[in-house]
Amino acid sequence: MQIHKTHINKNLVSLFSILFLLLFGFSAFGQNKKQLQQKRKKLQREIRQINKLLSKNKKDEKTLLTRLGEINKKIEVRQELINTINKESETYTKEITENTKEIEQLTNQLETLKTEYAKIVVQTYKNKNKHSDLLFILSSNSFTQAYKRSLYMKQYADYRKEQANKIKEKRILLKQYNDSLLLKKQVKDSLIIKKLEETKSVDQAKETQQQLLEKVKSKEKQYIAKIKKKQQQERNFEKQLFNVITKSRTKKSKKKGSKKSIVKLTPEAKKLANSFIANKGRLPHPVTKGYISRYFGQRSHEQLKKIKIKSNGWHYITEKNAKARAIYKGDVIAIIVDKKTKLKTVLLQHGNYYTAYKNLDKIFVKKGDKVKIKQDLGIIHTDSTTGKTKLIFALMKDTIPQNPTYWLKK
Repeated sequence: MQIHKTHINKNLVSLFSILFLLLFGFSAFGQNKKQLQQKRKKLQREIRQINKLLSKNKKDEKTLLTRLGEINKKIEVRQELINTINKESETYTKEITENTKEIEQLTNQLETLKTEYAKIVVQTYKNKNKHSDLLFILSSNSFTQAYKRSLYMKQYADYRKEQANKIKEKRILLKQYNDSLLLKKQVKDSLIIKKLEETKSVDQAKETQQQLLEKVKSKEKQYIAKIKKKQQQERNFEKQLFNVITKSRTKKSKKKGSKKSIVKLTPEAKKLANSFIANKGRLPHPVTKGYISRYFGQRSHEQLKKIKIKSNGWHYITEKNAKARAIYKGDVIAIIVDKKTKLKTVLLQHGNYYTAYKNLDKIFVKKGDKVKIKQDLGIIHTDSTTGKTKLIFALMKDTIPQNPTYWLKK
């Protein structure tokens, strides 16, 4: 019987192709899937935090906007969670489709191998009936012919062993694909159940949202006036903050009538600024628990969507008695105290970068102190009416507000 090496090579290429798809193809799926899984878990943690920090005074009219904001935030996060679950489910659908195709291909290849192997066994049996391997070699007309027959018998035996190993490998691969397919179907089913649960929660939240909106609508003008007043107060504070930063970076010449000039950074300050920049996207958050109720930039108000508000920082809602912490090492260049509320803001300098931590009751640092990364700066104030513990955080390059999204760890 003649052995075709091209046929053997073709089978080997086919086997390696399947292994390549199994190892590399699914890893591409897996990478995206892993990111979606991480995002889903993060959103689920955020929902738990929101539920944990819900307002306690639910019958107080003064907390109406706060409760509406909470509902809006819950709907927003749950909707994002549903979208993430949908995408994650789609990756499983793709993988299941690929698995099914590979199982079909493997099954066909296994059947072909089994048929070929059966032919080899039959042919071997027939050859055994005619003469033994030894007699076949000894009956050669020359030493060269004997050597070739011996080599042929070895190749034949190797080929037969190779075919048997291939059948074994195909069976193992087939089992792996079948097990993987079953697991993926189970995970996808669980994702569908999660999606239905979240959709139900969103529907319930929207009912509550509508009820609160109707209550707010009856006093909409009063609420709008309060929001505008608060926005003006925030703008005034930002001006005060910028003035403090500008004052710390400028000096007046001794010459009469000369203008102020920007003080150059010291080598130490430049080094700190470069270090701060090098950690962009990896800086810790100023609180360890909670969620972000307001993001950077101009957007619709959290409760009254028709009103546009501008924020030069992030608003964090956290636990009672929570502490604000420094996002990076630096110097305390100012402690700003609100004359009316007596609440404090700690301003840190990191070279020509600055971070502000507003709405603190008790503080643990003073002007001139050097602080370390994650060092506690003070206890965040809890509003006695709403029960909310809120930190307002801002990050600036000189006096230019920076979006924390690009600086803080995801």
